[in-house]
Amino acid sequence: MAVMHLTKENFEAETANGIILVDFGAGWCGPCRMLGPIFEELSGEIGQVKFAKVDITECEEIAQKFSVMSIPTIILFKDGKEEDRMMGLVPKDALKDWVESKL
Repeated sequence: MAVMHLTKENFEAETANGIILVDFGAGWCGPCRMLGPIFEELSGEIGQVKFAKVDITECEEIAQKFSVMSIPTIILFKDGKEEDRMMGLVPKDALKDWVESKL
């Protein structure tokens, strides 16, 4: 499953149902770029979760709505509500274990 790019136009609709993991980051952020491939790999390994990214430079309103102060920040949504969050660059195994513990 590919990683979706969320904008203010599609954010509400895409996060409304099911479990979705949203990576808040930016192209100029080194740790965010390092997280990218890990996030892509996991999107192919954890089938029951949708994976998406929000570029905080393009979507400041969404970042502010969820009080994203540092990047990368990964927020797990269940049916439109924030369930949990993880901040900083996380090793793949730790991120996978965290996501699977929320299912």
